[in-house]
Amino acid sequence: MRLVDTHCHLDFPEFNEDRAEVVARMREADVVLAVLVGVDLVHHARLVETARAFGFPHTVGLHPNARTQQEPAPEALAELAEASDCVAIGETGLDFYRQRVPPEAQIARLRAHVRAARLVGKPLVIHMREADEATLSVLEEEKAHEVGGVMHCFSSTPEIAKRALALGMMISFSGNLSYPRNAHIREAAKIVPEDRLLVETDAPYLAPQPVRGRRNEPAFVRYTAEALAAARGTSVETIAEQTTANAIRLFGLERFLR
Repeated sequence: MRLVDTHCHLDFPEFNEDRAEVVARMREADVVLAVLVGVDLVHHARLVETARAFGFPHTVGLHPNARTQQEPAPEALAELAEASDCVAIGETGLDFYRQRVPPEAQIARLRAHVRAARLVGKPLVIHMREADEATLSVLEEEKAHEVGGVMHCFSSTPEIAKRALALGMMISFSGNLSYPRNAHIREAAKIVPEDRLLVETDAPYLAPQPVRGRRNEPAFVRYTAEALAAARGTSVETIAEQTTANAIRLFGLERFLR
């Protein structure tokens, strides 16, 4: 069995003391690859350095809640994404829960990221929190279906999942799938076609229920795979096979697994 953690932040300071040990535990847990996801441009060099140190792919993007002095143009994002080991644009999207950045500025930022993805021909990593309708509307208007991507840490309803699927997006589930109160996420997990499923940790955040309260890490993606298997009435081995194949296809990960 092998798994891919399609969304984590191993470059964050939370891992500074034991990053190599975290990666070793990940590999012992049959997690063969982790995608390091960008959240701002100030620390993009740190992200790239960390990813390359372990032979992992990375993305480039500006989180909807990231404060910045200057919004990046689509062309600037596309230029950074031209790196051969950059596999996607994001994470980007809309987060109306915290609103550290005004909604109108978040929307403009999301549009820039979609345009960058279309320029470079790479998929999107979408963050969507309490902004379902607005996020999907922008993705539709900006023709995100031309590049596709993933709805990361999906936390919405089956109806929203269907709209995202219609845009050609994959649906990725994180540790919050396993939280007892999140029955609506498990209902959404049941209706996603097997060729659109992904799993992730969002480490260091959102540790799955069996390790909830601890710092999350890529090795724990197995718990999310187990929760997804339970929700769909199948085996964790089947989920691992499906989600790994999907991750390889979406992000072009074959070269990282040689």
